[in-house]
Amino acid sequence: MKDSKKKQQKYTVSENLRIIRRILHYLRRYIFFLIAAFIFAGISSVLALYLPVLTGNAVDLIVTKGNVDFDGLKLILMEMAAIIAVCAVSQWITNACNNHVAYSTVRDIRNDSIKKANALSIAYHDAHRTGETVNRVISDADQFSDGLLLGFTQFFTGLITIIGTLVMMLTIDVRITILVVVMTPLSILVASFIASSSFKFFKEQSEKRGEQTSIITEMIEQEKLMIAFSAEGEAAEDFDANNDVLAKASLKATFVSSLTNPSTRFINNMIYACVAIFGAILVVGGEMSVGALTAVLGYANQYTKPFNEISGVVTELQNALACAGRLFELIDEKTDEDSEALVTEFSTKGEVELKDVSFSYDKNKELLKNVNIHAHPGERYAIVGPTGCGKTTLINLLMRFYDVDSGSILVDGTDIKSVEKSALRKEYGMVLQDTWLKPGTIRENIIMGKPEASEEEMIRACRNAHAHSFIKQLENGYDTVIGEDGGALSQGQKQLICISRIMLTLPPMLILDEATSSIDTRTELKIQDAFAEMMQGRTSFIVAHRLSTIKNADCILVMRDGNIIEQGKHEELLAAGGFYKTLYKSQFEH
Repeated sequence: MKDSKKKQQKYTVSENLRIIRRILHYLRRYIFFLIAAFIFAGISSVLALYLPVLTGNAVDLIVTKGNVDFDGLKLILMEMAAIIAVCAVSQWITNACNNHVAYSTVRDIRNDSIKKANALSIAYHDAHRTGETVNRVISDADQFSDGLLLGFTQFFTGLITIIGTLVMMLTIDVRITILVVVMTPLSILVASFIASSSFKFFKEQSEKRGEQTSIITEMIEQEKLMIAFSAEGEAAEDFDANNDVLAKASLKATFVSSLTNPSTRFINNMIYACVAIFGAILVVGGEMSVGALTAVLGYANQYTKPFNEISGVVTELQNALACAGRLFELIDEKTDEDSEALVTEFSTKGEVELKDVSFSYDKNKELLKNVNIHAHPGERYAIVGPTGCGKTTLINLLMRFYDVDSGSILVDGTDIKSVEKSALRKEYGMVLQDTWLKPGTIRENIIMGKPEASEEEMIRACRNAHAHSFIKQLENGYDTVIGEDGGALSQGQKQLICISRIMLTLPPMLILDEATSSIDTRTELKIQDAFAEMMQGRTSFIVAHRLSTIKNADCILVMRDGNIIEQGKHEELLAAGGFYKTLYKSQFEH
């Protein structure tokens, strides 16, 4: 049991050191401001160290009744006022530099986090809840910023104050200095022991906070679905349960860390009391003046003050390290582009070949097994089969939303793993059953794939997609602002906008996954004609449940349980009397 505790403590210390090294890497960019903060912190601390000397001198000038040197006091008070003014300005500059370094560092880390989140594969985002990632980039970054700022504020002034007070006390009395130094490690040991114990609690708190953000995000995004199934009570119970766990984790972290400040203050007050008693004995024995004792007590208080302040922000520092660790975990996630020199400029004629491709989301359950397809440029391939047979999965692999477990996918003879994902996806135009629209105007959503498109090109694309008429009927036409995921637009209207987007870009390869599933039959027939024209000379993959829409495909791939069990033209497959004929009859014969 003891060994496991030692291992846990070692792991925590090494993890803290690793995180601190990463933070220092970001801080190097702002070395000028760090040096400036250190210099001005030194100025304010050194001047503050001189104040107890002046205070002691002032006490010695008024120590006996009727023997007060008012002229000397006036000069000392003026000197003290000047020192206090310079200290205030130096502290303001120090804080301004610290703020700049802290907020700029967090900005850089947050930028790196969101860049990595955008670069990560769909597989990563499928495995991690959206709210968890959002919490890392926003909440964890804010917590880290607060802790980093407090750390800087205490570090610069505290370090100089500790060194300066020791030097000044040595000039007054070596014995008292030794007494203070000998007793100080007690305060450090207590603070470090509590800090090492509290880190794991703050890490747990940060993780539970991320889970709570995920639950809230999911509840808001799926609000309509939740209301439709009267699941409000169940959602509230999930939230309450998570909230209770978060509250307990937060209480543990706060309770353990809150022990630091009173514990170190108690020890530091003991040090101050010992110095006062020992100094009083020296004063009574005539070995020290009252003014010198006053100065020593001032220095003893200043010496212990940084330890009190540092222990007081241990809570924030431990929380900051835990949050920084979660941010660095996101930044360190591996992407395919991290380890390879990938092709960044890629254009294709549209020849696509799948060689012995196997893939499954759950490695314990097979899905696609040894799939082989060879699509020539300009051909239309339809993919049909029952739900769960792997149709959409095949599309995900073509777009490199996921990478194959074995085998390879070639485009014009080039393995797509050697091509940068953004370069590959520019060669595809995709319309899915699930639409995606961003908050903004309809115009911005349509020209997303071709920002340089002219007004005439955009309108022509919308006319071909039969979206122009309903767009013009909106209050502001193409400049109508829509909310997240299309706002108040119907599912069919949203799908028409997505189709318009593809009509505008006209890439060499097309993927249509139930692209007209939410559109009425009359409009669908018109769009099919536009699709047929658009697909001329373009390699196309069409996923459809309604078999009437793929009769004219050059090749129909019939999938079942992850395998292509039949392929050929519509008439050939019907004549073969296999599984495709069964599917066809189930739709058109009753």
